[in-house]
Amino acid sequence: QSQFMESGGGLVQPGGSLRLSCAASGFTFEGLAIGWFRQAPGKEREGVSCISDHGSTTNFIDSVKGRFTISRDNAKNTSYLQMNNLRPDDTAQYYCAADWRPDSSCSLRLNPYIFWGQGTQVIVSS
Repeated sequence: QSQFMESGGGLVQPGGSLRLSCAASGFTFEGLAIGWFRQAPGKEREGVSCISDHGSTTNFIDSVKGRFTISRDNAKNTSYLQMNNLRPDDTAQYYCAADWRPDSSCSLRLNPYIFWGQGTQVIVSS
């Protein structure tokens, strides 16, 4: 059975850090762009960051630039979102997703992504 599994969420104080992981099982990361998305209560889901199939291209929304980094290990079928200097407005359910895109690009738009994980909760609060 193919699935994505996010992990690493939790409660952290403002200014703290978390590293989210997204592990795929039942399929390979080869040829897939990976996106990280989040959805806060009462808000629409938004793209946070993405990474191309071999990691040569990354994109971030403006609000996380300089604070978040994205990476992937194709040998482990895993992507990571390192989140530093977290703020209360980073509080959300975070999801990873896969987009078949073997062209060294990636998108922060939701609709190219066809395979989604169940999400992991991040709460930034003192």
